[in-house]
Amino acid sequence: MQQVKKGDKVRVHYHGKLTNGETFDSSEGRAPLEFTVGAGQMIKGFDAAVVGMSPGDKKTVNIPAGEAYGEYNEELLMEFPRDRFPKDLTPEVGMQLTMTNGSGQHIPVTIAAVKDDVVVLDSNHFLAGKELVFDITLAEIV
Repeated sequence: MQQVKKGDKVRVHYHGKLTNGETFDSSEGRAPLEFTVGAGQMIKGFDAAVVGMSPGDKKTVNIPAGEAYGEYNEELLMEFPRDRFPKDLTPEVGMQLTMTNGSGQHIPVTIAAVKDDVVVLDSNHFLAGKELVFDITLAEIV
């Protein structure tokens, strides 16, 4: 039976969880996820996990933060003057926003803290620093 190798286009179903069992993403009820193995479209650990699988194979893999979304980086916290927020926006911890940098690039951020004169914004990926658990089923090699 054919096995996945680097460069193959594959379709997979997956269920992504944190180590405490909390689901953060799943393909359930959707078409399988399609990607090219080794093309950098997926996190490193997920990409590597499908190599050697055959259609219909199922596996569960634990992916450390370094092979997922990276370690949490304190340097990606930034203080933003509270008076620069729109007057009709009340910043709250956990609120997700999109900022634009000087070159027009959009950066997703989460409000980490609200102080009197500044709002602390976190531009780490929400899964940074976390070990991930994926249940993967290889639907097909395209």
